[in-house]
Amino acid sequence: MPPPFAAVYFDCDSTLSTIEGVDELLQGIDPVLRAEIQALTERAMNGDLPLAEVYATRLQRLAPRRAQLDAIGALYVARLVPDALATIAALQHLGKHTGIVSGGLLPPVQHVAQALGIPAANVHAVPIAFAADGSYLDFDRQSPLWRNGGKVEVLRALPQGHRPLAFVGDGATDLETQGTAERFVGFGGVVARPIVQQKAEVFVATRSLAGVLPAVLTEAEQRALAADPRFAALLSAAGR
Repeated sequence: MPPPFAAVYFDCDSTLSTIEGVDELLQGIDPVLRAEIQALTERAMNGDLPLAEVYATRLQRLAPRRAQLDAIGALYVARLVPDALATIAALQHLGKHTGIVSGGLLPPVQHVAQALGIPAANVHAVPIAFAADGSYLDFDRQSPLWRNGGKVEVLRALPQGHRPLAFVGDGATDLETQGTAERFVGFGGVVARPIVQQKAEVFVATRSLAGVLPAVLTEAEQRALAADPRFAALLSAAGR
């Protein structure tokens, strides 16, 4: 479905931020375990393994502490994709709802949402429980987002006022939203995953997140941005 859209939702890792949170958790651990988890994660992101097959094992082995996840949240923000803040601001200026649907852990994803001005109610990721000393207890196994098809469930449950909706993401679980979101935009500005590049209705490979704007806005909406000094430069960034 072509624009206009009432809302634009985004994945987090390798879409709003240039890093993968799980990769950062792997820093400083045993190299053999790191290589094993990296391989499993990559296979899940490329659609070669079910996400649920690796999610619980990965977290159990890593057992992240609250402080680690806060540090990753800060790193997410420090490594935002170029023009992420301005792109979200432009969408909100046009009256769009903006949100995040991520298979990542909720605490660091909340850092990204706060930095980008995305309302907390529109942020969906996997909650995690900690002991009083900040050590890892478990993740919320009731969340659909730790398994394949979870993002589809979340999109279906969004408020009716957020439809029609566009979803932007880089991975195989993002691609699953194609057909549930009125438009799926594959984003390859950080990692161009072949399965997404081949199957996405629309694929954008610019380094700048502004590259998604022509795919989610009408020509009239783009003209409105071009006429506003705060956002005019974004449309030229859409080609970078």
